[in-house]
Amino acid sequence: MNIQNVVDISLTSSEAERYRPDPAKVLKGDPEQAVFNQYDSPCGQMGVGVWEGAVGQWTVNYTEHEYCEILQGVSVLRDSDGNAKTLRVGDRFVIPAGFRGTWEVLEACRKIYVIFEQKA
Repeated sequence: MNIQNVVDISLTSSEAERYRPDPAKVLKGDPEQAVFNQYDSPCGQMGVGVWEGAVGQWTVNYTEHEYCEILQGVSVLRDSDGNAKTLRVGDRFVIPAGFRGTWEVLEACRKIYVIFEQKA
């Protein structure tokens, strides 16, 4: 390995993968989303990129660990007991694998994500 193997995601561009959550998971709105994946590890366990989400709310069930940094907008993350955390520009946090609840976008949101999903 050498310096040419270092991935500068600020210089990496990717096509947007646009999608919507499964309709059975949508609780409010029409939460169209886009992922700009900028790096996948060779082992397939880690990914890095930018995510964008439109206003809406849907259920989530994390099988991966995810580090997030909010770049734009406001979201609310709720656990399955109804406890909530409002997420705003500059917030940095980790959602551990096994988290269940809802993600609600109040103002169009953009975040950097780093995911790690352990493979058997």
